[in-house]
Amino acid sequence: MRVESRLSWLAVAAGAALSASVAAVGADARWLAALGGVIARAGRIPSSIPYTAAPSHDWVNVPVLGELVFHALWSLGADRGLIAAQALAVAATLALLLRDMRAARATDTACALVLVAIPFAAASSLFVVRAQMFSLPLFALLVLLLRSDARAPSRRIWLVVPLVALWSNLHGAVLAGLVVATVYLVLQRRAFGVLVASWAALFATPALGRTGDYYWNVLHSEPAASGFGLWAPLSWHNPLDVLLVAVVVPMLVLAARTQPRRWELVCLAVLAISSIHVARNSVWLVFFVAVPAAAGLRVREVSASRRLLVASAWLVPLVLLVAAFSRAPVQSVAGPALRAKAAGLAAGVPLLADAEDAEQLALDGRRVWIANPIDAFPRRDQRLYLDWLQGRPAGDRLLRRHDVVLVIVDSAAQRRLSQMRGFREAGRDAAAVLYVRAS
Repeated sequence: MRVESRLSWLAVAAGAALSASVAAVGADARWLAALGGVIARAGRIPSSIPYTAAPSHDWVNVPVLGELVFHALWSLGADRGLIAAQALAVAATLALLLRDMRAARATDTACALVLVAIPFAAASSLFVVRAQMFSLPLFALLVLLLRSDARAPSRRIWLVVPLVALWSNLHGAVLAGLVVATVYLVLQRRAFGVLVASWAALFATPALGRTGDYYWNVLHSEPAASGFGLWAPLSWHNPLDVLLVAVVVPMLVLAARTQPRRWELVCLAVLAISSIHVARNSVWLVFFVAVPAAAGLRVREVSASRRLLVASAWLVPLVLLVAAFSRAPVQSVAGPALRAKAAGLAAGVPLLADAEDAEQLALDGRRVWIANPIDAFPRRDQRLYLDWLQGRPAGDRLLRRHDVVLVIVDSAAQRRLSQMRGFREAGRDAAAVLYVRAS
């Protein structure tokens, strides 16, 4: 293997090892495992959220395959199982991007430099386990397929159809992939048969014709409408967003050197606008621009005299992997003891908890008032829950219905509860605080 080739693969290994060593399980992850467990045990897909008390009747469940996969990962290793899967997804994503870079005739040193920059630009997507995990390699695979077809058109473009069908059963970011594919198929390929078949494949889910209802409800949920949480827009007050801009802007300048085709320019514009509107969508912009950025980066190759230096650098991912296996996963939710105490105090009554703790309680087999997927509930309940999570006075109406409340330490909801005379602290650990009604 050439020195330069070692360098680019070193960047892939380092990114995956870093994900394994620092990744944490975030909101919008554990609920898939909880629902997947329900489906596996019952042998059928529920039409409502079984672990919540708030009404969620006639909910359309589309990402059933994703739920079953998360359940299997959780059964194998709990948080460690999810983190290991995230690291594998990151490795596959970076490897696919590297394959695309080499097809674009980027030098190996340029590939390595861009691959090293990607985790800094997309830290919240690569180092936090969410349902989005599936979409990371699938988006990279789709773009690789489109660019390969643009260089040498062939019947392999029809592979977009089964890719979309699989993706739709795993995660909703398939819509981002479909937008990119649509731009290519219309502006570059003019393959309208593939276009129609690809959009039809979106509906190849257990919900069939009602799949569109699922995506409509997700896109018109209260978090999406208000820009809350994962739907927050790009902000100069968020250090990760500032870092994203600092990395992506030079990438865009480098990409411009390669004189991208018209369909690529349109995709870059659409993805950039989408990133400004919803910051988490920026990962698709990072992945899409990475390949032309590497092709436009002019740097000298690593000389053979530095072979030993490159070889010794492999110690970095090895050390990171050792750290990943030796450390306990970051505690992001209430621990087992505090959750058990909360359940005991609730005495069978559904608990009120923040999004991450509610998902974990659902995995424990306990009932909560509301939890992810929040789009399954009426908008009024979604709005009331978000008001409470953000510590707004309007959310106090929700507290009138509950005597036991579990919240993340130093969250807006926790700070407001700490100032209310009607509740007292009944316990806490490193991640969460338990409150009970003072009376």
